[in-house]
Amino acid sequence: MTTTGEEHTAAGTGPWWWVRWRSAVLDAGLALASAAECGGEGVRFAHDAGLPVPIGVVFGVIAGSVLLVRRKWPIAVVLVSIAITPAQMGFLMGLVGLYTLAASELPRRITAALAAMSFAGMLIVTFVRTHQGVMSGDVTMGDWFVPFASITTAIGMTAPPVLLGLYMGARRRLMESLRERADSLERELQLLAERAEERAEWARNEERTRIAREMHDVVAHRVSLMVVHAAALQAIARKDPEKAVKNAALVGDMGRQALTELREMLGVLRSGNGADGRVSAASSSAALSSTSSSSSSSSSSSSGSAVAAVPLAAVGVAAAVAASRAADGSGAGAVSGAGAGGVVEGPCLAELDELVGQSAAAGMVVALSVEGDVRAYAREVEQTAYRVVQEALTNVHKHAAGAKTYVRLAHRMSEIAMQVENECPPEVGAGSSVRLPSGGNGLLGMKERVAALGGVFVSGPTDAGGFRVSAVIPA
Repeated sequence: MTTTGEEHTAAGTGPWWWVRWRSAVLDAGLALASAAECGGEGVRFAHDAGLPVPIGVVFGVIAGSVLLVRRKWPIAVVLVSIAITPAQMGFLMGLVGLYTLAASELPRRITAALAAMSFAGMLIVTFVRTHQGVMSGDVTMGDWFVPFASITTAIGMTAPPVLLGLYMGARRRLMESLRERADSLERELQLLAERAEERAEWARNEERTRIAREMHDVVAHRVSLMVVHAAALQAIARKDPEKAVKNAALVGDMGRQALTELREMLGVLRSGNGADGRVSAASSSAALSSTSSSSSSSSSSSSGSAVAAVPLAAVGVAAAVAASRAADGSGAGAVSGAGAGGVVEGPCLAELDELVGQSAAAGMVVALSVEGDVRAYAREVEQTAYRVVQEALTNVHKHAAGAKTYVRLAHRMSEIAMQVENECPPEVGAGSSVRLPSGGNGLLGMKERVAALGGVFVSGPTDAGGFRVSAVIPA
């Protein structure tokens, strides 16, 4: 991972104020060279000032050694170099000090002021020394040479280090900015990857839930009717052969219908490429086997659970539009009827009469009533409405065999409402002797389907001892 400037500084292993050991070695080498230079120039300074040579040398060494703290106190280094300019020493310290000052994070007005002071000091000292040389005859150039040499020397000793320092400082700040931006992008990519993994896991769980719900809706109703007809066939096989043949034909038709729907769904699951499609198909087959085996047991019938009764009018209000779901259109979406390639159309409201007729053929006393103008709805809406009625009738077969049932469907302005209500089931022994197993997922599956479309689902017992299932779906 890349590091920002602050992290880079904090991770330094050098001594004192140095970030790295090589920086400390470089400054020590520059300070040593500056001390040697100033010490050598101190000999001439001692002769010009009339001082003992050792004093001049010591003064030069001490002044040149100030370059060691150029990273910590660059202003002090530049001021010392300006102060010793009249002694004609500290040229290396002046160059390095100006460069360090310009490359630092100090305000630019401070850099400009100190650079101007250094320029002025160098200009004056060079002008005086050159003029003295011309007057003494050491320099034989004309009068133009004094200002030219002074300006050229002053510019050469101040402009290059300042410009180079400004460039290196801007480059360092740019690199730190790029490091910070790279760190930020890396964190964002990591966060996006985590979110993508979470969404993928959520999509997989949603797909498994939808496949299980589809399998339950297809198998539970068909197999429940087949078990009821098989029990009736066993009871009347010897007494009424003609009716037994009719019931056997109904069992065969229902079995073929169940197999057709299951093959269509398994075909959609197998249409996916790669291991994901194979895993989905395998899991669907396992769910089918488990559901089919659990539907083969039989015992006495039982009544619905005790839940507070809520009439259809209480849930007949317009439902809010559901929030859009991420990951829709996956393999599960194709199973429910929405998707590209190998789409299972699924049942619709036009098949509701046939669904009620099948329950009636199984011995249920059921009445269907439709209110409002019949019209077409979105495929998901019609399929959900059909599945709600189908699962409610299946629950009547399971828990209230022999009870009279009312199926009501209402087409409204902006919604479709459905209600399945059964009366109190007959006493134990008066109805069918078949008892169908229950997985306890029927009501939960209906509620999930309706909620996915932004609808309202309510179920519970009635005051008369029956059970009511009501749902409203936005159209």
